[in-house]
Amino acid sequence: MILLQAAPTPEQIEARRDSIRAGARMMIETAKNDPETFWREVGETALHFGIKVLAALLIFGIGILLIRWVQRILKRHFERRQTEPTIASFVSSFVSISMTVLLIIISVSTLGVNTTSLAALLAAGGMAIGMALSGTVQNFAGGIMILAFKPFKAGDFIEAQGASGKVIEVNITATKILTIDNRVVILPNGTLSNGVINNFNGRPLRRVEWSVSVSYGVDAAACKEAILAIVNSDPRVLQPDTDMKKLYKELRISDYQLSTVNYRMDAIPAPFVALRSLNENDITFVVRAWVKADEYWNVFFALQERFYTELPPQGFTFAYPHVDVTMLNS
Repeated sequence: MILLQAAPTPEQIEARRDSIRAGARMMIETAKNDPETFWREVGETALHFGIKVLAALLIFGIGILLIRWVQRILKRHFERRQTEPTIASFVSSFVSISMTVLLIIISVSTLGVNTTSLAALLAAGGMAIGMALSGTVQNFAGGIMILAFKPFKAGDFIEAQGASGKVIEVNITATKILTIDNRVVILPNGTLSNGVINNFNGRPLRRVEWSVSVSYGVDAAACKEAILAIVNSDPRVLQPDTDMKKLYKELRISDYQLSTVNYRMDAIPAPFVALRSLNENDITFVVRAWVKADEYWNVFFALQERFYTELPPQGFTFAYPHVDVTMLNS
């Protein structure tokens, strides 16, 4: 409706041309008959317009300084509050763009230009751009959802949309992750916010689990003790007597985070070993222990290797698929 009203009819165009011709003829007549009055009016008009231009430039300059001042205040505020960098960047950009648009409208209105038509044009253009960039708008909304609910942050290792890696950047339309083989994967925030996100660093502590399979005939109790001794000998494995207050302080976990549901652990469960299954060729023990989230893989691989190298010398051999064949003499 706005676009239809903005398009003038041929009759309106012709009327405007006639008005311009009439105005030009009047100016020429005035210049011929009374040049002194003509040039005085031209001078006054130029002076008034010049004053408006100077006022508009002054307002625009003061507005730019004000915007920069607001940006510095926001930056100091975010640094003092230690706000998430992605949120700080988005809020600063949003405030800066909004204030700049408002400043331009005020400056233009100072020149005497009717801003109603400008606002209608901006609204119509915004609608057209929004329809053309519907996917981008969806990603924009997804970025706001991610920044608001924080399913992950920069530095977390996540798995989503078939890709996994460390989050290196979260902006308003996309999220960049760095894979373990040094590839950068860009995930649109629209699909990312609506999909399943596996955040491996969502909690400061994680439970590690191993499966240790040994041959039939071993002493199960002795094997469990040997596995448990290996696990307990690693200083990175957390124990029930761990000072949780000291641990959370070391990990720089805030009181606000600790007040979140299911975030805080009051005590660490003891390392656990149990016989899980009796298989066709072997028996399998399940081993569980708690570690710091950033030490998960280091502990997993280190103890996996120790199980392989330290258990066989103690008589706990590993089984392998085999077939027993019995020959009968006829």
